[in-house]
Amino acid sequence: MLFNSLSFVVFLILVMALYYAPLFNWKNKKRMLLLASYTFYGLWNPPLILLLWISTVVDWTTGNKLVKEENQRKRKMWLLLSMAVNLGFLGFFKYGDFLLENFVSLMNVVGVDFQAQPMDIILPMGISFYTFQTMSYTIDIYKRKIRPANTFLDFALYVTFFPQLVAGPIVRAKDLITQFYEPKRATVNQFLFGLFSLTLGLFLKVVLADAMMASTSDAVYDSKDILHFWDAWAGTLAFSGQIFFDFAGYSTCAIGIALMLGIVLPDNFMYPYASIGFSDFWKRWHISLSSWLRDYLYIPLGGNRHGITRMYVALMLTMLLGGLWHGAAWTFVVWGALHGIYLVIEKLLKSSIKIKINAFNGIILALLTYTCINFTWVFFRARSFETAENVLASMLYLNPEGKAIIGGFDLLKVFALTAILFFCHWFMRNTKVETVAGKTPTWLLGVVWAAMFVLICIAQGTGEQFIYFQF
Repeated sequence: MLFNSLSFVVFLILVMALYYAPLFNWKNKKRMLLLASYTFYGLWNPPLILLLWISTVVDWTTGNKLVKEENQRKRKMWLLLSMAVNLGFLGFFKYGDFLLENFVSLMNVVGVDFQAQPMDIILPMGISFYTFQTMSYTIDIYKRKIRPANTFLDFALYVTFFPQLVAGPIVRAKDLITQFYEPKRATVNQFLFGLFSLTLGLFLKVVLADAMMASTSDAVYDSKDILHFWDAWAGTLAFSGQIFFDFAGYSTCAIGIALMLGIVLPDNFMYPYASIGFSDFWKRWHISLSSWLRDYLYIPLGGNRHGITRMYVALMLTMLLGGLWHGAAWTFVVWGALHGIYLVIEKLLKSSIKIKINAFNGIILALLTYTCINFTWVFFRARSFETAENVLASMLYLNPEGKAIIGGFDLLKVFALTAILFFCHWFMRNTKVETVAGKTPTWLLGVVWAAMFVLICIAQGTGEQFIYFQF
């Protein structure tokens, strides 16, 4: 079920009606939310609910064993069981075909004539997100940072909570499970801002990502032609805007829906295209993933505690695995590698050059960072290295005779929206939508809200799924 579908509107109205009905106590409301979450997920492919159920049971059992067990060897075995189940599911369903294809290629390279039929494995929606979320629960209990959930119902709801189940934010147990312990009811202001956030998220997705940016991005990256300089940049900037509007749109919807239930989810984006440097970018882009990778991968690999060389190795490994997390393709690994290289170079420069950031050089550095980020998006969007090579060559003006395939109006639209996006991020980088909304006159906020709603209705299109569903 998609947030940008009429079926979800009906589903949400029904959930809200039951949630606020005075007939049910808090325990029954949680049961209703759990059933709603399984329904929300199961409408894609009902059998895949079994994977969610197995992960839930295994991690619930593991968490309870870890908190009671004192023998360190046995505690490690329980943790390994949880990780083996979760990473085993993730590895098979997400990387099974990828590993098989690369094994066949390797055999052929060494002279072994080996062929294998693709397994055509169905990728369960959101498996990367709920796998990381449940793993953080057992790892935190193992490290004795948290205690297990009070009840199985609380834990099951934490794993499957429908607003953020499929594409995050990846929420830590201490931030979400504890909210299920006491009855939750949104205040009038919370409900209204949650509804406003849902509208804003749908506007970002339906109007800006799908209607304004997607066609240009698709035209460029699906083209077999050698492209003109301006077309290559337009396609890449369009995808840069599309993936932000799409993913931030989903996160904004999820946060808004949860707030309408009186439940608070953490921010997942903080105006990333105004980042000053790449460390700053990863503090602002997909915050829940970057913090997960930091806490459960980078720091356990040594972080910055064992010297410069070890730190750079840990940084590169983290970004390489972060790239692979996004998709079973070598282009994603290269995307992660580029971010790792950027971060290493940034740390080297910061150790030798001290710059005092002000309004003037800040926006120049932010623009430079944004430009470099766009080069990485080429590998994220391209389906092959050949496509990535052609687009990059055109962006670097190495194909001066390239073909123009994007019309003048579409070029102007993309560049204008990109400029607006960048400057909006720059001026909003140290504030929040909620703060701005609170300072805006009620009548003007109402006009903006109504305008977004009308544009969503006009541009609703075919209900394209969110980009991060495939990860």
